[in-house]
Amino acid sequence: MPIQVLMPALSPTMEKGNLAKWLKKEGETIKSGDVIAEIETDKATMEVEATDEGTLGKILIPEGTADVAVNTPIATILADGESAADLAKAPAPAKPVAEAAPPAAAKAEAPAPKAAPAPQAVAEPDPEVPAGTEMVTQTIREALRDAMAEEMRRDADVFVMGEEVAEYQGAYKVTQGLLQEFGARRVIDTPITEHGFAGIGVGAAMTGLKPIVEFMTFNFAMQAIDQIINSAAKTLYMSGGQMGCSIVFRGPNGAAARVAAQHSQDYSSWYSNVPGLKVVAPFSAADYKGLLKAAIRDPNPVIFLENEVLYGHTGEVPKLDDFVIPIGKARIVRSGSHVTIISWSNGMTYALKAADELAKDGIEAEVIDLRTLRPMDTETIVNSVKKTGRAVTVEEGWAQSGVGAEIAARIMENAFDYLDAPVARVSGKDVPMPYAANLEKLALPSAAEVVEAAKAVCYR
Repeated sequence: MPIQVLMPALSPTMEKGNLAKWLKKEGETIKSGDVIAEIETDKATMEVEATDEGTLGKILIPEGTADVAVNTPIATILADGESAADLAKAPAPAKPVAEAAPPAAAKAEAPAPKAAPAPQAVAEPDPEVPAGTEMVTQTIREALRDAMAEEMRRDADVFVMGEEVAEYQGAYKVTQGLLQEFGARRVIDTPITEHGFAGIGVGAAMTGLKPIVEFMTFNFAMQAIDQIINSAAKTLYMSGGQMGCSIVFRGPNGAAARVAAQHSQDYSSWYSNVPGLKVVAPFSAADYKGLLKAAIRDPNPVIFLENEVLYGHTGEVPKLDDFVIPIGKARIVRSGSHVTIISWSNGMTYALKAADELAKDGIEAEVIDLRTLRPMDTETIVNSVKKTGRAVTVEEGWAQSGVGAEIAARIMENAFDYLDAPVARVSGKDVPMPYAANLEKLALPSAAEVVEAAKAVCYR
């Protein structure tokens, strides 16, 4: 029976890729280990090797095809003694689960009793976006790239440095195109030494330049933490206000997918503990752009925590000449009256899914996206809790000394008399991040856990 060649995954997080080129033609003899095609994503290029011997019977996906899903059959190999007539014997691609159950689908078409309508999510308008503004759809990596490009055009003192930011266009393609526009003097590839290039960035900032230092992951920034904390964060105070340090440290923070404990830690609470730093952790594409522009202009060092899982997510970004969001202002993304759910960065994914589920049970959750962890917008949190009387915090980091613990303390200090239940916290489990996919899923928070916590504080 002909053997199917499936679209491989370059990484555990890859869902689709581009079939760039076929290196073998139909009818050519293939040996195990022969490179038959090239596939690429926005991160890397990979050669597809044959694992079986035979003849390339049929190419199913032509070269140049974009967004081919992982595990899609891309070709068939005929074994010795087989011919083109045997191609029909190749197993058909598996159908999606949703299409594999016609009886259930037929049942779904039958009239169902009408359920009470769930409360509709009401998102407050973003005060930074004028009414009637034209919006464009962008991925988060595109929003970040545009923010840096706009600020580099605006201010010649702004430059980007880090591992693979120039020639390779960024490890996550966030700096794509910047080298071509601004040249190697302002888009600088560095050696693999975070302590070294972070120190160079801090020194440049002390002389009046405005570096954007990219870490391939904030896990690697631990090598540079002395430069960030002792040099960048404390300089203004220790110099009596005579010497500033306008610098942005940016890169992915927290869990991605199956990259294990040393590449999955969430440093939100670490950096937000330090006076002298501002810490930003956005969720939406618009916030990524507007807040990065604000961070680059800020005279203080800013830790800009991104999330690898979100880079490919799309969202609407205002089409404005200069869209800047002030640092330190949270946003209510969904209004409600029964419970306040507070999160940031990828934690918002769980918070918003939970709010949808809670609405089905008649619980209207108000969801706050903090956006900035330091300074924290205590006023928005407290005003919401005074309205709902209940609060749940959601974070991917660990619970002990976490950002959720700080939020709970501020609610206790400023809105204790308004609480109808103790503040509940949903967080990552108290273990180093496992590598195995099933264990990693258990180590991270879930929308179900947020629903459970919200119902608990609502006594439901």
